[in-house]
Amino acid sequence: MGNDLVSALSTDNGESKKSRKKAKNKSNKKDKSNNKDKSNKKGKSSKQDKSNNKDKSNKKGKSKKKDKKKNRGEQVALISHEDGYKKTQAELGKSRLKREYYEQVLSGLQIELVKLQEWIKDQGLRVVVIFEGRDAAGKGGVIKRITESLSPRVCRVVALGTPTEREKTQWYFQRYVPYLPASGEMILFDRSWYNRAGVERVMGFCTENELREFLRACPQFERMLIRSGIILVKYWFSVSDEIQELRFHERIVTPTKRWKLSPMDLEARTRWVEYSKAKDDMFASTDIKQAPWYVVEGDDKRAARLNCISHLLSQIEYQDLTPDPIVLPARQAEGGYVRPPMAEQTFVTKLY
Repeated sequence: MGNDLVSALSTDNGESKKSRKKAKNKSNKKDKSNNKDKSNKKGKSSKQDKSNNKDKSNKKGKSKKKDKKKNRGEQVALISHEDGYKKTQAELGKSRLKREYYEQVLSGLQIELVKLQEWIKDQGLRVVVIFEGRDAAGKGGVIKRITESLSPRVCRVVALGTPTEREKTQWYFQRYVPYLPASGEMILFDRSWYNRAGVERVMGFCTENELREFLRACPQFERMLIRSGIILVKYWFSVSDEIQELRFHERIVTPTKRWKLSPMDLEARTRWVEYSKAKDDMFASTDIKQAPWYVVEGDDKRAARLNCISHLLSQIEYQDLTPDPIVLPARQAEGGYVRPPMAEQTFVTKLY
């Protein structure tokens, strides 16, 4: 009995030890699984935190980029205009005259202009040249090349601004009459009385009755000028829509040319077709035999300058009045003259 009890107790103890081990193992497994779950949860939460941090940093980065874009708005606009200007140079460089050839021909034409000037002075001619056309078509460039080799006392440029309140009440052509040439003068009108048929009509600065009266009276006014002995030549400078846009880009990015782009020019660009219709009506009424319109294609500025100047020279018969070789006389002797001290004079500061 005792042995049976001992053996029973020993078996019970063995079984209890085994059960305890099993329970420990189960608890350890549970603890490990719990730890894994916790670590997984921690990993997930850390990943979520990282993703949230990334989202926040991305949002901050985006906001910073937006701020930079806002601050760089003007720079971006400027870059786009510079791109437009580069395209202008690239596209025009393929087709326009080479600079060396252009300057060589221009030099010869400017010598002929000097000869024409001397003939106008000698013969007492009165010449009026009108330059009209689209904005950025090249009128100013041609006028500059004509005048830069001539005397301002013989060849003068007239570019009138907005009429005053008094001038608005005058006979329309009265404003331009004082600038007509006297004997031995050539006047270049950079825009002229044709403002009424162009900008004033399109922008609504004149009434319909005033426009009709101008188109009726203008041919009579010009015939009257021609009968009085004035030589009248009229040029219309044409430019394509694409080239005009590219030249506007150039004016925007070039500080020395920005003044050429006025609010009126920008508004006129939005009314391209209206200007085309106004030009067609103007030509129909004022393209007369005595003073026809000559159209200059202005997409290639260099070619337009040469073509216009050579055509102008062909409109007036002139002779070469170049004087005989000039001999420079000797300078007058001092004759006791004493120059005042240099210290008594005020000189410009030498910065260069």
